[in-house]
This record gives sequence, structure tokens and C-alpha cells, in this order.
Amino acid sequence: MFWTWKPRKCLKALSHAIALAAFLVVVEQTHAQAVREQPIGEPPRTKIILDTDIGDDVDDAFALGLALQSPEIELVGVTTAWGDTALRARLVRRMLVENNRAGIPVAEGIVTKSRAAFTEARFAERGPGGPHMDAVDFLLERISTFPGELTLVAIGPLTNIGAAIEKDAATFRKLKRVVLMGGSVRKGYSDLGYEPNRGPEPEYNIGSDVAAAQKLFASGVPILMMPLDSTILKLDEVKREILFKQGTPLTDEFTLFYHVSMRPTPTLFDAMAVAYVIDPGLCPTTKLKIEVEKDGFTREVKGESNASACLESDSEKFFRFAMPRWMKAPAPNAH
Repeated sequence: MFWTWKPRKCLKALSHAIALAAFLVVVEQTHAQAVREQPIGEPPRTKIILDTDIGDDVDDAFALGLALQSPEIELVGVTTAWGDTALRARLVRRMLVENNRAGIPVAEGIVTKSRAAFTEARFAERGPGGPHMDAVDFLLERISTFPGELTLVAIGPLTNIGAAIEKDAATFRKLKRVVLMGGSVRKGYSDLGYEPNRGPEPEYNIGSDVAAAQKLFASGVPILMMPLDSTILKLDEVKREILFKQGTPLTDEFTLFYHVSMRPTPTLFDAMAVAYVIDPGLCPTTKLKIEVEKDGFTREVKGESNASACLESDSEKFFRFAMPRWMKAPAPNAH
């Protein structure tokens, strides 16, 4: 077999490598500055990467907003998942700029076909572009930089995560943990506690890429699972009115996203995953053995546990925790 020189392919690979290297220099500078500015005596912040399919429903934006407004968290990057990941990245960048957090890196995930409507596309189209950063490479590089320290908060279909495991499982196992919004263990979408329990059903994030979910649950990385059982968190009219009248950049974004969404009463599934990182008491977990079936069900089976799942939460307790954070003004020139 003879090796054939393919200049276009090699130049493309070289350009991606150069862009990655340059981008990571900026990331390291941003991280170093954040460390220098952390007040002496305060506990270290939890480093997270948020993997999100932001743009289809409002809950991803509320999750990102909670991370930005919580001093306990150091958001070292955002990776976009599922569908038009480049447009999702523009949406994230716009939110970061408008909330004084433009220095947080954003990486674009694997492009797929999506059945969901990108309701926040107009907002995203007016977002800033940026250097292309591959989400899988970025994720693995950040794990290598912070072995045993990094929490991956996964609130979208798990395509990027499955690809990262496939590419370098040993590095992926150096994650501290994965906090996952996904699955349905004992309750489904319509089980609100007022009628007899109809039981579990395939949940969107898991069902969108079952193979990737199976790889995650077999990876050996600690999984903290926030399934439908504990994430039916309804943003009712009273809470919306309180939030929307605040007039901050973040609450104005929430207001816009709500009005272009197709859900009169949004459910903030994804926000619980970020809240759990800050205060695990909001969603106590139970160790379980979870098997991801080919139809997207996440079955509780006998055997050694591979996840800790939150099977019940207090919705009002969650909102009393999250609302003051969403309502406060962003810190000036935050990093």
C-alpha cells in the first residue's frame, strides 16, 4: 500500500489543529485570570462543561442562566449538541456576551437531523460567530487538563458524549462525574402526582441517541441521573411574572424565549441538573443499576449500580433556590 499525499485534507486537518491550539491558549488565559480573581478563603468552584441542545425548548437556557448566575460554578466551556450545532453555538455566544461572560469557550458538536423545532433560531442568527471548535476534541482536552476535577453536565442528546467515549474512553474516564438530565425510571412525562402513575417512558435525550446513552452507562464514570421522575418543574404564571418584570439581560432573554416557544407553561427539566451540582440536597439520589434498552427506556434492573438517580424532588424548594439567582443582575465584566 502506498501513502498518497492529499493536500486539501491535510491542510484542513492542520487548520483545525492550529485553531484548536490558539483557542485553548485563550481558554488557559481566561482560567488563570479567574483563579487570580477568586477571593482568598473561598472554597474552590466546581468546574463544569455544559453539553446542551439549547434552542428548541426554554429549559436549556434556564440551565445555562443558572450556571452563569451561580458563584459556586466555574463554567469552563459549553458544547452544543444535536441538530444545527453551529447555530446553537451562536445562541450560546449571544447569551454569554449579553451577560458579560464572553470569555467562556463554546464548541460545536456533531451535526445531526433533529425532529424538534429550533424555536430560538432568530435570536441565535443574530449571535456572534467564533472560531470553529470541535466539541468532542474540546471535551477530551479539558478532561485531560483537569483530570478528576471536571463535571460534565449533559442536558441534551448524548451524541457528543458517545463520540468522546468512542474516540478516547480512557481519557473520558478521567471525568469526576456526569450529571445527566435524562431517562425515566418510575415516572413519565404526564405523571404529575395528581393521577395514578402511568409509569416510565422513553425520554427525549436518551431516545434521540440510544447507542450513545448505552456507551455512557457502560463507561464506568460516576453518573448522577436527573430523570423525568424529579425534573417536571413547571414555570407557572406567577413565577413567570416575577421573572419577566426584572428587566435584566438574562430575564429579558427568558421572556423572549418564552414568547417564541410553543409551550404555555414551560417545564424546566434541564435546570435541575445544574442545581444539583450546586446543592445536591435539592435532588437526593438512590443508587441503581440502569439498563438502556434499544427503544430508549431506561430500566431499573438488578445488579451492581452504575448510576445514582434522583427519583423525587420538591418543586417549590427548587424554585426558591433558583429564582433569586435568575433575577439578580449579572456581575460586570465577569469571566
